Formats: sequence, C-alpha cells, structure tokens
Amino acid sequence: MNSHSYCCSLLFVRCLPCCYAFGRTQREEGLTAMERFLTTLTEVQFGPMKLLKDPLQVLLVFAKEDSQSNGFCWACEKANFRCSMARTPESALECFLEKHHDLVIIDHRHSRHFDAEALCRSIRAVNSAENTVIVAVVKRPDREEASVMPLINAGFNRRYVENANMMACYNELLQLEHGEVRAQFKLRAGNAIFTALEQSQEAIEITSEDQVIQYVNPAYESIMGYQQGELIGKEIIEVPKSEKNKPDLLETINSCIRKGKEWQGIYYAKKKNGDSIQQNVKITPVIGQGGKIRHYVSINRPLNDNNKSDKSSERVQAESQTDIQSSKHKDRRKGSLDVRSTTSRGSDGSSQRRHSSMARIHSMTIEAPITKVINIINAAQESSPMPVAEALDRVLEILRTTELYSPQLGTKDEDPHTNDLVGGLMTDGLRRLSGNEYIFSTKQPHHLPSHLTTPLSLNDIPPRIAQTMENEDSWDFDIFNLEAATMKRPLTYLGLKIFSRFGVCEFLNCPEATLRSWLQVIEANYHSSNSYHNSSHAADVLHATAYFLCKERVKQSLDPIDEVAALIAATVHDVDHPGRTNSFLCNAGSELAILYNDTAVLESHHAALAFQITTRDDKCNIFKNIERNEYRTLRQAIIDMVLATEMTKHFEHVNKFVNSINKPLAAVEENGGNGDEESVKSILTSPENRILVKRMLIKCADISNPCRPLELCIEWAGRISEEYFAQTDEEKRQGLPVVMPVFDRNTCSIPKSQISFIDYFITDMFDAWDAFADLPNLMQHLDNNFKYWKGLDERKLHSLRPPPE
Repeated sequence: MNSHSYCCSLLFVRCLPCCYAFGRTQREEGLTAMERFLTTLTEVQFGPMKLLKDPLQVLLVFAKEDSQSNGFCWACEKANFRCSMARTPESALECFLEKHHDLVIIDHRHSRHFDAEALCRSIRAVNSAENTVIVAVVKRPDREEASVMPLINAGFNRRYVENANMMACYNELLQLEHGEVRAQFKLRAGNAIFTALEQSQEAIEITSEDQVIQYVNPAYESIMGYQQGELIGKEIIEVPKSEKNKPDLLETINSCIRKGKEWQGIYYAKKKNGDSIQQNVKITPVIGQGGKIRHYVSINRPLNDNNKSDKSSERVQAESQTDIQSSKHKDRRKGSLDVRSTTSRGSDGSSQRRHSSMARIHSMTIEAPITKVINIINAAQESSPMPVAEALDRVLEILRTTELYSPQLGTKDEDPHTNDLVGGLMTDGLRRLSGNEYIFSTKQPHHLPSHLTTPLSLNDIPPRIAQTMENEDSWDFDIFNLEAATMKRPLTYLGLKIFSRFGVCEFLNCPEATLRSWLQVIEANYHSSNSYHNSSHAADVLHATAYFLCKERVKQSLDPIDEVAALIAATVHDVDHPGRTNSFLCNAGSELAILYNDTAVLESHHAALAFQITTRDDKCNIFKNIERNEYRTLRQAIIDMVLATEMTKHFEHVNKFVNSINKPLAAVEENGGNGDEESVKSILTSPENRILVKRMLIKCADISNPCRPLELCIEWAGRISEEYFAQTDEEKRQGLPVVMPVFDRNTCSIPKSQISFIDYFITDMFDAWDAFADLPNLMQHLDNNFKYWKGLDERKLHSLRPPPE
C-alpha cells in the first residue's frame, strides 16, 4: 500500500462506527454487497470477536545470551506467546520473512555486535512489516536521557530500558499486546476495509471536519470523470456544483450533518465534463477524538433518470468497473509515472502535451545506467501484483536519491562526538563571506632540501635504523621507534626498504638514487610541526599498505602496476597537509579551497603537488623512464587512490566494495560446485573491482590506527586529538566556525571520541576488509582497543590513559 493508501486505511478505522451504523439502518431496504461486507467485517474485527485468535508471534534478536534475553524468553513462555530467537541481523531477517512476527524485540545496547537501527530499517522495508511492532532494548542512561528520535526515524515503535527482571519483561509484553500490537491488528483490518472501498461500485467520498476532500474511490473517479489528484486537498465548495439542485439544498445538508445527524436524499452532482448526474446520496458524520465530528462519509449511487432502463445503468457501472480494473496498477500507486496522476488541474490539452513530453523522455537513447534501471522497474510494475508494485515504489524512491551509498545519519542527534566527526570530516564546512582568509603560516619548500644528508643506498642505512626496521613486514611494527631513530625522517628509510622489497625501482626502471631523492623531497614536504599529519603518519600508511598487499586475496586481485600505484599513493597521500581539515580551509577561504572550489580540497592538493614535485626535477623523477601509456595508467591509479582518502565518500566506497565484491564472493562460496575458481577470479580481477579494492586498501591503511597494538593506538589517538585541539583553538582565535566543538582541549573526552570514531567509521569498514583479506590479528586489536576506550569512558575519564595507581 502506498503512503496515501496507508493514511486512508488509518482514516477508515476511525470511520468504522459510522459504516456499521449505516449498515444496520439499511437492513430492511436491502444491503449492497459493499455494505454487507463492511458490516460483517466490523462485527468480526471490532465487535465481540477477540482480535488475537492465535498466540502472538515474537522475534527476539540478541547477539549473545544474557539475563535480558532470558527474561524476555521467560516472559514469552508465561504469556503463551510463540518465541523465536535470532543472533545475527541476517538470521533475524530470514526468520521474519518466514514467520512475519507480530512483535520484534531488538538488542540496541551493543553497537559492536550489530547495527540495531539498520536491522530495524531492513525489517521495515519488508512489505509485511507495515503492522509489526518493533521494540529497541537500550542501555540505562549514564547521565542525561537520550532522545528517542533516532529510534523512531529508524522504524522502532518504542524502546525498553534494559531491565532483566522477569516480571518487568512480562509486564512489558502485556502492555505491548494490549496497546501497540492490538492497534496494529486494527490497522491491518483497516487495510481490508480499504480494499472493499476501492472495489465498491458506489461512489464514495470522505472529507475532513472542515469539508476538505481526503479520499475518493475509483468508482467516484469513473462516474464523475475526475482523477484523485484533482480532488484531494480541495474544499467541497471549490468543486463545481450543478444548477439543478434547489437553492437551499446545500444549506439544509450542512445544517443537518454539522449537528451530527445523517442526511440522505437526492442530489445532482456536476461531472468534470459539465454534465449533471442525479444521485441517491447518504452523508454520515463520523465522531472521532474528543467526541467531535472528524470526518464525513458520503456514499453516492447514480439514479436511472430520464427513463433509462436498468440494463443501461448496469452497463454503465460494468464499464466503470472495467475502467477501474484496467487502471488500478497505474492510478492507485504513488510513484507510478502515469500522466493522469501527474496532471492535477490541467486541461486535456495540457495532459496530452505532458504525455508527449514524457514519451520523448522515455524514448531518449542517451540514458544513464540508473535511468535504465528505473525504466525497467517502471515497466515491471505494470504487470506486477499490488504488493510487489508497492515494494518497487519504495525501491524507486531510494534509487531517485542522489546519495545512494550514504547511510541516514541517525546517530548524529544522539552522539555529539559522532556528530562533530561527521561534520568535521565528511563536509566541506560553511563558506565565510567575511573575507577572513587563512593563509598557511609557513610555505613548504617544495624542492629537495640541500642540507639533508642521505644514505648512498639501501645497504648504507645506519645499523641502528636498520635494526628498528627488521620486523617491518609485521603488523605490530613500531613506527614510533623508527621515528625516533631517524630523527623524524622515517618515510625515507622505510620507503627505501619497502620499495626495494616490492621491486619498485625495477618496475619503474629508475635508479635507486632517484628513488632516494624522491622519497626525501616528498618527506621534506610533510609538516614536521603537525602532531598527526606528518611523515610518520605517511610512513605508517605506507607500512599498512605494504602489509595488505601481501595478503593472498589482494595479490590475486591486483597487478604489479596496481601494487606500485598503491605504494606511491600511500607515500604521497597527505603531502603538504597543513594540520587542518577541509572544513577549516573552506571556512577560512584559504588559497587551496578557492583553487579547488571547496571540493576535496586537501586530497586534490596532495595528488597534484606529488606529481608537480616528482616531474619538475629529473633527479627525483621516478616516472622518467616508463612508457607513456603505462605512466598514464599509473598516474590515474595514484590520483584515484589519494582522492579515495577523502572522508565525504567514505560510505560510498565501503558499500560499493561490499556489494560488488564481498557479497558476490560470499555467494560463490555458498553455492559451491564447479567453476568456483573462475567465478572468484572474474570477481577479483575485473577492472572496476580492482579499483574498488585499491580504494578500500588505502582507506583502511589511512585510518588503521584503532587496529594497531594498544600502545600504538593510544599514541595515534593522542596525536590526532592534539591536532584537532589546535584547530579548535585557531578557529576561536580567528572567529571562524568551530566545526568540531567537542574537540576543546579543556572539555574533550578522548575515549568518547575514539569510541564514536570506531563505531561510526571503523567497525563496518574493517569487518568488510577482514572478510576479504583475512585479518584476524587486526580485528583482535580493534576489539581490545575498543574495550580499552570503553573502560576509560565507563570510569568517566577523559584522558588517554588511566591515572597511575
């Protein structure tokens, strides 16, 4: 049912007493089929018959068994409800599709286990879930009460603050049964009444207490010549009246029905084409909330005037019903691209012009893929049953949005840390018009510094430095030891070793001296004054990239040129980073923001500057000796990977990776049988998917800090926090918008910021990357680190570490 139909079904529930009364008054006169149906349905569903004939079906979704899940299991047993238990979102959805439960209770307390709100949205997307009651079990608030709006927006009906007491669970179920669940059963019955009204041969019109038209059925449209869209929302007085009625008839009708009395009599209505039609009309006021009249229901039967035979009348009604049936898939549905439903008050001429215009649009040969998809779905709707057509309507609504891969940011209102991280990292800020511009305080040299002493070759690296790099192929490699040993120049030394291990010089056909010079000039253009975005971060990302490139699944997917592109992209991905976010630069009106039109400002700068530095001097031009086409391919891959580190498209990249690679691979593994190897190879090595793998690889390398061993994770958390604190300080000094207010060095809780970052950005991405590349050690570190930050937060500590004992 579309949204309008659903609203109407709500309205009909309130109209039922009226329909019931109307049916009884007509028993001696002979009831029409619709009236008999309405009367019977009313007595069954809302009369003496019990609403819940079968035991309530309950689905409990808890990742792990605990006292809370046991409490609800016991309560279901005591209440004689049929109870199912699911541990994962996938099994929950599968179970719901099989049994269509009346009540679903989802554990919302532990975001690490699964996303309760995403699961709720998935269940709500199922057509049969329209009348399901869904409850979120939430944690008892530590301090102030959180808003329930994110839960409501996700589709929950209500929340239950965790309480494992068995009687508390039992009482909650009883309240749900006699409250929300029973109400939903009534709405379900309302859908049946709506179907009866749609199929009735009588013309039915429902208006509000102010006599604004809220609904007309297909018979009304057919008899009167109007389309629903031309009448809904209009006041009765706006619809043309026939001159054949007595002058005071309307006043008589209004006077009667406004007193709450039913009016019945003969009334001439004016059709859209100007003809008058004589009807037997019954108008019944419907008493609603507060004991006031809330709606008027009008049932109109055309009379056989002008001595026309009964057969003629029956033929007209039969033709009308044929019209209804032929148009029901087009006209009853929101979102169908039907000319009549999109033209409201225009003339027939304008309708024809619109039809011609639409026909031209649909015959265009220049179509985007998404347009083709929408057209295929539109065509499929025309021959689909109503439930399928309505589901496709919802699909179309989603496909027509611009951000297909970005989630609805439901948690933003709830968590200021997540809110600020999203605002600071995923938006470009607000452009200030004050003229207050931010200019970098120090211009980087952008050339090879002559004062730096460099090793002659990889073999000449000092033993102390070489020793710190002995385990550089291990995930637990300590980049900070190398930073100290190299006096904050880890990128050159680590780069020499990793590039040698991957044979980059051989691939590029460049001397090691050129590579050494290139690494030095790139490192010189990182700002050592930044606490986080310095060459140590670049070296850390290079290390993670090299680690990921050694994973079997990644090696199966990428070619040698992809590996070289990934290593170079990791090395340059933050070159000349000013220690400020894109939002800051846009708000400050910086030169870079103006140059790049406030779009991917830093990432565009990193990529462009890397190639400027590399190609302007032969001594460090590592691309000098490769063939032109190979250079273009390599350059494009490097640029694409650097731009992928911009956080505004974070969810797009992750979701595309999951849907294009993870899910097809999982499907192949589940199916088994012959041809698996070829199927896997085609998924892994397609050009489009290789791009997605490279983007995901550098994204995970770029923000892998929460997956490092605890001490490294803590150090990185302190450094990024300090950089954000410095930005907030500068925003306040310059009078710029503060894009991440929680990062105030006097009030910020670093544990909370890390928890939010892990919950919102890290968990899903690394779950997907782990499923692809098999990284159990990273996931174990992530779990340990999350527990560490949670422990600090539960102790209400704001610092990186607990106080000494």
